[in-house]
Amino acid sequence: MNEEIVIIQANRSWFRFPWKEILHYRDLLFLLVRRDFVAKYKQTVLGPLWFIIQPLMTTVVFTVVFGKIAGIPTDQLPPMLFYLCGMLPWGYFAKCLNGTAGTFVNNAHLFGKVYFPRLIVPLSVVISSLIMFTIQLGTFLVFWIYFKWFTTAGNIIQPSWMIFVLPLFLLQSAALGLGVGLWMTALSAKYRDFSYLGDFLTQLWLYATPVVYPLSSVPEKWRWVSAANPMSVIVEVFRYAFLGAGTVDGEYIVISVCMTLIMLISGLLIFNKVERTFIDTV
Repeated sequence: MNEEIVIIQANRSWFRFPWKEILHYRDLLFLLVRRDFVAKYKQTVLGPLWFIIQPLMTTVVFTVVFGKIAGIPTDQLPPMLFYLCGMLPWGYFAKCLNGTAGTFVNNAHLFGKVYFPRLIVPLSVVISSLIMFTIQLGTFLVFWIYFKWFTTAGNIIQPSWMIFVLPLFLLQSAALGLGVGLWMTALSAKYRDFSYLGDFLTQLWLYATPVVYPLSSVPEKWRWVSAANPMSVIVEVFRYAFLGAGTVDGEYIVISVCMTLIMLISGLLIFNKVERTFIDTV
């Protein structure tokens, strides 16, 4: 009797992206996407409504603290809409980063039992987070319609043609979150300290990104620092596309894309290196 023998060997190459295997295991990918989305708010009363409540509550806090108390300018835009627009790409990026950062530690029990391309897990986080983004985008559009057509601020809100290229910048935020998350999960596989560093890093990154303040308020001589932060450009592009306000510079966009590619490629390389031996250290 002839039996098919399948030999599974450790990945020996750093420069390997198993896209064929990922396509082969696409059913598992969709299953993990469903797990990430459903399990997150399982046994909660409000369920997926938390995807709407969380950014709204954060926006209210930003409006009171930074808008009313601190008096930080919002480019003459309604503070509620200004902060909510900034939270759109930032929230998606943060979910991709934090979800990917726990890939090895949170799924060690699964990786030790069965073989499948390990990259499927972080990819499932990116896709499930996209569902969250879609829900929050719908919420933002409700507020956008209200402020545009039913308030005096409607004359200031002028969407631009860049709204048609926003999917590319959304893809960039996913790539950046994935790249940084791959670095974090690779490092935390050996040094658990990085597991705790992830949330702290995200909080610091938030305030280094013009989510609660416009880039125009940053002195000209320091704007190159913001250009080195890819999320600064992405947030400003979203505001410019939806609201017509924001600092959009072609040079900054190029720098932002290059930084994102460097982070994504290096993250994939270190992920490929660590996945061969991580099960012995986790």
